Amino acid sequence: MELDGKTSPAVYSEDEGHADEAAGKGARRARVSGIDRALQVIDHLYETGSPAGVYAIAKAVKAPLSTVYVIVDDLVEKNMLTRQADGSIWLGARLYHYGLAYARSLDFMSIATHEMHDLCRQAGETVQVCGRDGDYMLVLAMADGPSHFQVASRVGTRVPLNWTASGRLLVGHLPEQERIELFKRCARSSPTGRAEIDPRTLSEAAGKAFESRLSIQAGESDYAVACIASPICDRDGQCVATISIVLPEQKAFSDENHYTAHVRSSAERIEKLMGWRNR
Repeated sequence: MELDGKTSPAVYSEDEGHADEAAGKGARRARVSGIDRALQVIDHLYETGSPAGVYAIAKAVKAPLSTVYVIVDDLVEKNMLTRQADGSIWLGARLYHYGLAYARSLDFMSIATHEMHDLCRQAGETVQVCGRDGDYMLVLAMADGPSHFQVASRVGTRVPLNWTASGRLLVGHLPEQERIELFKRCARSSPTGRAEIDPRTLSEAAGKAFESRLSIQAGESDYAVACIASPICDRDGQCVATISIVLPEQKAFSDENHYTAHVRSSAERIEKLMGWRNR
């Protein structure tokens, strides 16, 4: 049963489910439909990375406007979404608290975050831990360096894989043809115009960077910003995340060996603490 303007996904109860049990799976389908619609709304906001109006959301998820209005109102009331001053909808604080609780439960993020802060102190620059989210690189954690150098990509930022040093490492373990097909699909021009977009060139660069456990990019995603990254590989040898130093472009090449040695060592320590170095 599709939700309409008079029903919210929170209305369904377990008691109703028992009452309708004789009718087969109809009640369960109604509940799943409501949950699916709510997830579509949340996923759309997450993927676009910016607030949106209810009409735009309904159009994007291909749902009836009346359905989306009810779902949004219910999620706003429960603090899962928040309504901006201009009426647009964005993710709510309750999702942030869920995310924090989930992050605390992960040994990897605990270990990686601790190492990230240590590297930040050693290098005196901003350090990030990044992972892969489909065709994008996602900033998972970040420690700001002591300088006034501002980094545009904050925690939660998603950028195309071909724009960053970390993005290439995250797919470097994949078979060559798979890398080529992936970059054919997802490679995009960057704001600076300096990001490589040729799939074969990107695939070759990703493979070499992964093999050498080091990837460096400068000015490809942001003007005058460089990134020196090393892969964090699990026991199967797959790159599950990266740790990287983000710094002004001119500094990256003035003392390159200093930074590369630090970032490689940090990645290796994380793998060792996770028990992955014996693979």
